Amino acid sequence: MTQAVCVSVSELCLPVPWGEIRGKVWGPDHGRPVLCLHGWADNCGSFNTLIPLLPKECRYVAVDLVGHGLSSHRPPGAFYSSPAYVADVRRVADALQLKKFTLIGHSMGADIGAMFSALYPEMVEALVLLDAFGFLPTDSTEISKVMRQGIEEMLRFEKKTEEKRRVYTYEKAVERLLAANPTLSEDSVNILLERGLVRVEGAGFVFSRDLRVNFKNPVRISLEQSLEMQSRIRASILVVLSESGFERIFSEPAQKKFGSTLLQCFRDRNHTVVTVAGDHHVHLNNPEVVAPFVSDFLLTKVLSQPEDRKHKKTSNL
Repeated sequence: MTQAVCVSVSELCLPVPWGEIRGKVWGPDHGRPVLCLHGWADNCGSFNTLIPLLPKECRYVAVDLVGHGLSSHRPPGAFYSSPAYVADVRRVADALQLKKFTLIGHSMGADIGAMFSALYPEMVEALVLLDAFGFLPTDSTEISKVMRQGIEEMLRFEKKTEEKRRVYTYEKAVERLLAANPTLSEDSVNILLERGLVRVEGAGFVFSRDLRVNFKNPVRISLEQSLEMQSRIRASILVVLSESGFERIFSEPAQKKFGSTLLQCFRDRNHTVVTVAGDHHVHLNNPEVVAPFVSDFLLTKVLSQPEDRKHKKTSNL
């Protein structure tokens, strides 16, 4: 199995209409492009430990999703929703002149990657879903209620006077993130805080993510819609679940049942579904557990396949 530490890591900064999308890049300029999307409330540091264990022939671009890490927040009045994130992925692909590429997503990033793969099937060569099912359906009888909740949260937030963000010492920020994300190791917390904190002159640190990412996503889809979108994906798919991961932290009762249906449909289409020991952040805490499956998938489904020259990426980083 090809494994090597990528020798170069560079910072990425791409302009968008309201600011910039930031990220990190590993690997050779003309390597096969792999776009990496982190989970909710994380940042691109989520891939810091996994990417060095993956095939060195690829060029890995891990982005801070909008409202996370060092990327700009959405403009006032804008919602954080799955279609908005999909549009951001398309913006990144266009800026990097990517015509066809692989997507690796963790948790929310996997859902964004799967929706992108359904809407732009001709652009995605392979798709890796880390501890996620690719879609997170809502019971159709609950959609109206959840949509209203998301809208009401935003409107209440907008009526508040300028909210003063809480300032932490670094040690208190570590405690706060560990308490909020018990599946993270302390080393992983320190990695995420590299991009997850902004220093306040003479005062300490504030968390960099937009408070609005905590609101309910007002754009919801049913199981039927999820399965229809899933059927449109042309890419080869690898699903890596963790034994003590995502399925145990569902916020809505029907989601466990929906997850089983989505997984069975992946299997029925001859995609690969594996389960590894670990929790929701196993790819960051213990990347050596996940890396062999992802590496083998990239070698088999991407690197062993001839590259369409018209889809070759032009490096402009």
